[in-house]
Amino acid sequence: MARIGVDEWVAESDQRTEGYRGRASPLVAAWDRVPPAARILLLAVGLAVFPLTTGSDFVLRVGINTLLLAILALGLNVVVGWAGLLDLGYIAFYGFGAYTYALLSSEQLGIHLPTPLAVLIVLVACALLGLLLGLPSRRLLGDYLAIVTLFFGQIFVELVVNLDAVTGGPSGIAGVDPFVLLGFEFLTPRDYYYLTAGAAVIVTLVLYLIGESRTGRAWRAVREDPLAAEMMTMPVNLLKLKAFALGSAIAGLAGSIFAAVQIGVFPRNFETPFLILIYAAVILGGAGSLAGAILGAVVVSVSLELLRDADQATVLFYGLLLAGLLARVRPWRKLAAVLGGTIALGLALHAIAAAVWPEAVAGTPQATGALGDALDAWLVLPEGATTAGNIGFVVLVAAIILFTQVRERTRTLLLVPVIYLAAFVWEARLVQEPSVTRQLLLGALLVVVMISRPRGLLGSERKEIV
Repeated sequence: MARIGVDEWVAESDQRTEGYRGRASPLVAAWDRVPPAARILLLAVGLAVFPLTTGSDFVLRVGINTLLLAILALGLNVVVGWAGLLDLGYIAFYGFGAYTYALLSSEQLGIHLPTPLAVLIVLVACALLGLLLGLPSRRLLGDYLAIVTLFFGQIFVELVVNLDAVTGGPSGIAGVDPFVLLGFEFLTPRDYYYLTAGAAVIVTLVLYLIGESRTGRAWRAVREDPLAAEMMTMPVNLLKLKAFALGSAIAGLAGSIFAAVQIGVFPRNFETPFLILIYAAVILGGAGSLAGAILGAVVVSVSLELLRDADQATVLFYGLLLAGLLARVRPWRKLAAVLGGTIALGLALHAIAAAVWPEAVAGTPQATGALGDALDAWLVLPEGATTAGNIGFVVLVAAIILFTQVRERTRTLLLVPVIYLAAFVWEARLVQEPSVTRQLLLGALLVVVMISRPRGLLGSERKEIV
């Protein structure tokens, strides 16, 4: 909270050393002491070493997808994290870059341009398209800008679906040429991993230099207060257009690599759910932070891959549940009371149900090992509990809404049945719907992080002068 009569910038150095609190404070403090050049070098070395640790093409493809998400998050960070512009059409530039490269490097139009020329055209075209979309931002702010950009994103999807003669319609464009640079043809997942890693490092380096320049500082000034920035003679409208153009060009670069990796482009690759993942990476890592955007992309991508397996998803679910309690419930006595009450409630309900209606505990939890045995003795779970799980989900949503509205003491008491109900809904219903569950758990992860660290994992606290 800003303090009246205190220049927060002057006090920042003292507050930084005093502000490292919590379990992660040594890591955060150590990271802040690493010079930016060393951070980029560490990133490059880590990316170069990673393929040496695995021989699996699947793992390398996961790495490629993670790096593409990181590049997209870095580009979105320019628009949202630095310039403060809410762009909900960002995914369209990713798709536009992919389709442009596909049209210039396939039999769709009978064109096969050299890779450097095709990518250059993609970058210029996406930057120009970003400028066009950025024109309304000169007069639109907040929700109004979000609506306009969201409309642009939806229009893009509709166009690529219906312009069959150009885009291939719902079937997309197949047979896209691979990248060929300096005579080297990229064919294997390992080749494309190193290509994408190199692109990610270059984008990070370029953005770091821009962020430390006058333009980068001006973007952050516009984000904090456009009117004040304009009164300080900053070209606010031009700065907004530059942010849109740069972010769009970065998205186009990622799109061209994606088209070559996939050897084709299809409309379903550029729909709103993927835009949500990009935003999740930026918010999770910390808007305005380059390292945060990369870390957020890694966390989001790896989490989604873990959630493909039901056993891993179950461990992650209960881990998030416990992490949420550790982050939210204070002091420790209250946390111990909540955990003890939850365990006691489950054991009591299980004993009563087993004595009165044995079929109510005939189901088998998804978890295995010690966790599965503990849940089997704690959770009331009948066989074929899909309908009960659906009802429980509705009740759980209502309970969570009620939980946010009641007083603190009542909230603590309500937390015990809410946790138990969440475990029941997970085992009875959510674990059976992996696609839906992945999105729900990603949302839960964001909630946990926002509760424990509202500015994101590596985001910096904003300062105000009052």
